[in-house]
Amino acid sequence: MKNSFVLASEKNLSSAKTTKIAIAKGDGIGPEIMRATLKIMEAAGANIETETMEIGEQVYLSGNSSGITEASWDAISRNKVILKAPITTPQGKGYKSLNVTLRKSLGLFANVRPVSALHPFVKTNFPNMDIVVIRENEEDLYAGIEHRQTEDVVQCLKLITRPGCEKIVRYAFEYAKAYNRKKVTCMVKDNIMKLTDGLFHTVFKEIAKEYPEIESNSQIIDIGSAKIAAAPENFDVIVTSNLYGDIISDIVAEIGGSVGMAGSANIGKNVAMFEAIHGSAPDIAGKKIANPSGLLNAATLMLAHIGQTEVADKIKNAWLSTLEDGIHTADVYQENISSKKVNTEEFADAIIERLGKTPKNLPVSTLSKGSGTITIPEYKRQESTKELVGVDVFIDWKGNDPQIIGEGLSSINSHNLKLKMITNRGVKVFPNGLKETYCTDHWRCRFVANAANIQTKEPKYENVEYEQVIALLSKLHQNDFDVIKTENLYEFDGKRGFSLGQGE
Repeated sequence: MKNSFVLASEKNLSSAKTTKIAIAKGDGIGPEIMRATLKIMEAAGANIETETMEIGEQVYLSGNSSGITEASWDAISRNKVILKAPITTPQGKGYKSLNVTLRKSLGLFANVRPVSALHPFVKTNFPNMDIVVIRENEEDLYAGIEHRQTEDVVQCLKLITRPGCEKIVRYAFEYAKAYNRKKVTCMVKDNIMKLTDGLFHTVFKEIAKEYPEIESNSQIIDIGSAKIAAAPENFDVIVTSNLYGDIISDIVAEIGGSVGMAGSANIGKNVAMFEAIHGSAPDIAGKKIANPSGLLNAATLMLAHIGQTEVADKIKNAWLSTLEDGIHTADVYQENISSKKVNTEEFADAIIERLGKTPKNLPVSTLSKGSGTITIPEYKRQESTKELVGVDVFIDWKGNDPQIIGEGLSSINSHNLKLKMITNRGVKVFPNGLKETYCTDHWRCRFVANAANIQTKEPKYENVEYEQVIALLSKLHQNDFDVIKTENLYEFDGKRGFSLGQGE
């Protein structure tokens, strides 16, 4: 495809080609499960060359607030593929999330978490579940843009972009196509967040039309999450934004039997990172009882990504066969199901003994039968006409009677701008608010052109010059109003690009 980039390696990539990967042994149980995982991959014939990089707790404690050294950034740049064990972020202020730093700095826009039931060998109430959660990984509330604006109020900005939506939704459908999945479900909350989640949903519906062979549907995130927890067998591939995906993927892993069994892939244009989704479990570090399955499953995703799908299947099938034979680590051991409780190294050895075998009851891994290629078009921005039609001015005011601030702002005559309404925490309180509405010290005051028709259900706005906004802010300051932020109001191609207040 012209003007596109390939994310997953070609299926016909020669398995004789050695792929270099950067490995992070992690903290807590990380070194133990990484040692077991690498031992299994070597025995299975994975054609990889590893370079160890230092990230995590000791880097943090050395004074590096990001948890990663320049040498490790260089290792990532050289290798492009990362296999990462869990790390520990020290308690206290000033330490940034390394996972978020890596995902955003490296453009790892897609987080992929497959979870399948392993019933009865791993306890679950849903023996038929087989779900892949595909989560947008870079934006949404995880942009981490927060401000304290008044004594009462802090804000967090939810950023959703069209290129971000297009990449993740396209990836979900391409993944479904590559791995013979039948349905993609979009999870949003656009009944409330009509612009941000509305954009995600709009892009989903646009792209779904290009894949008529794949069933598509949408769910509101709250009832959708409940349905996942109640009947996960009804879902196949789920695509959603960052925060929702973070929550859903843990729900899916937990009801599947164990968060400790799941691995994930973080996919970008140039770099990919693979990791277990569980933490570093320092309480059991060094006891040799940790279950390496999460990191091992991440490693099989990595092998599939770099084109070594046959090796990935070989490892996955040996792992499934080991579970079927009842050889289990302590975290999933069941008296009536398991035949032997083993430690980390013994579990790895048991998997190695079964390389070449396939499970008799659990589904056989068939990654090598997928198409193996996922291609995403480069984003092409569509130009639109953008017109300024007003401004939301946020004011810190300690009074509690909206009528007082409303009348004060209405009396200000500034360059053909008028006060349209005031909201507090998104609820209209002036004019004609309800006395029962609780108000904080954070007031959103909407100003529009005097000529705007604001009495209709869908207001008709008129163009505003930016100099009018500047003059208004100066006038507000002269009248002792504490302006803490502004948001310009725009129409794009004649369509409103801002939300209405509740009750407006």
